[in-house]
Amino acid sequence: MKKLRIGLIGPGNIGRDLLIKVMRSEYLEPALVINVFESNGIQFAREHGIDTSIIGIKGLDPYDDIDLVFDCTSATAHLEHAPILAEKGIFALDLTPAAVGPYCVPAVNLSEDLLEKPNLNLVTCAGQAIVPILSAINSVVHVEYAELIASLASKSAGAGTRANIDEFTQTTRKAMMDVGGADQAKAIIILNPAEPPINMRNTLHVKVKNPDIAKITEAVHKMVAKIQEYVPGYKVVLEPIAKDDVVTTMVEVTGRGDYLPTYAGNLDIITSAAVRIAEVYAQKKYGGKDNG
Repeated sequence: MKKLRIGLIGPGNIGRDLLIKVMRSEYLEPALVINVFESNGIQFAREHGIDTSIIGIKGLDPYDDIDLVFDCTSATAHLEHAPILAEKGIFALDLTPAAVGPYCVPAVNLSEDLLEKPNLNLVTCAGQAIVPILSAINSVVHVEYAELIASLASKSAGAGTRANIDEFTQTTRKAMMDVGGADQAKAIIILNPAEPPINMRNTLHVKVKNPDIAKITEAVHKMVAKIQEYVPGYKVVLEPIAKDDVVTTMVEVTGRGDYLPTYAGNLDIITSAAVRIAEVYAQKKYGGKDNG
């Protein structure tokens, strides 16, 4: 099967981890890495025989064979990049909270129709971690209100995450409603400075009527199995429990340690989800066994 040629903008922590995953994929071929300055990520790409550019998105101009671009920059930068990529006819996967295109959480809503869009948004790391669980619960009993508390190691939150905290919470909240199915939602992020660094943990509280914990637990475990196909370090650490009309559960994400430490599961889950979408898109475009 022909491989999908990949461009990547922003080879920072997320971008470099993503690049390693792309290099390992049987469906994807890293063709170009773009930044706006010299960096370790650019040097890493060069060392592995990948073309690079340090003039920003203009670096795409000489290339007419890039099938897909991962944007790992910032919400502000992606707002500038998105129309340029659309004009070039390049499918864009946005790993910032810009949310130019529709939200995509592979375990929940990856579909043929969604892959026809020019731009998909990966929500946030917390969105990738908790929207599937919320969706699973909502499939059993209607969720009137959902509240997420995402706790992650301070060391795993780079400059991009810190600069986009407001966008992070609002994008996550909206995806909890639009994709997860909650009527109303709230997202809270905690950057924990503990040493040694903690793994990412996501606590979800949902308000429902007459919760059936057995059915909720079954739905949650089915969803966890789907996520573990592309995020092996994803697991439930607090089984769903109910008190009156509130159901609470907690999941933890341990990263694969490709480039980032294993405690940075918050970054690993979003890069893993991005690769999952790209591989399904590659199979749709060039054929091969469906991976969705």
